[in-house]
Amino acid sequence: MIRCFTICILFYIRESPLSDRQNYLFPSVILHVIIVNIKDIKRRSFMDKFSQRAEIQRRIKTLSPAYCRTADLSIFRRILALPEYTEASCIFCYVSTEKEINTRPLIVDAWNHGKRVAVPKCISNGIMEVFEIHSWEDLETGSYQILEPKASCTPIAPSEIDFAIIPCVSCDRQKNRLGHGGGYYDRYLRSAAFPCAAVCREKLMLRRVCHEPHDYPIDMVISESAIY
Repeated sequence: MIRCFTICILFYIRESPLSDRQNYLFPSVILHVIIVNIKDIKRRSFMDKFSQRAEIQRRIKTLSPAYCRTADLSIFRRILALPEYTEASCIFCYVSTEKEINTRPLIVDAWNHGKRVAVPKCISNGIMEVFEIHSWEDLETGSYQILEPKASCTPIAPSEIDFAIIPCVSCDRQKNRLGHGGGYYDRYLRSAAFPCAAVCREKLMLRRVCHEPHDYPIDMVISESAIY
């Protein structure tokens, strides 16, 4: 709405006779205020997310290995009980890093139950694609030192996926997700029709995640304590 109003003011001033433009000082001032406020909103939004990520990094340093193992196991068990998971023929799941919630037991369970497993691969800045893996041998170290599918792996279309488990820096109980800021998942999931769950340890949950229009809404958040 602000953008449309701004365009209208600019068009109105441009089409007016030169002698009359001095009468448009007030609309010009309004236009300037609008532009300044838009820039300020974007700046504060970025800083909010930056601050929230910094807060979560501080919290991560306080987590004990015992808590992480117990929380991850509880999250794993909650996923196994979900109809979205049990009924899925093909799941999309990230391959966890050391500090993330451990997804290896989930991937192994999916293989053991004959499910297809699709994992992400960074293709370019902000863009990722998904490929099927059949064993750990199908992975190699890729972007950001994350294990990714090898070039020999078969690509998986979003239409083939039935359920997705995705990582986060944090989430809130309103199902807003805070990512790392690259936009990989937000862009990819916009073409998805499958249900999507973010996993988050309860001690890393935020009361309210800074949320913007381009952030992709998730269907559920799974912690060791509850499914939101």
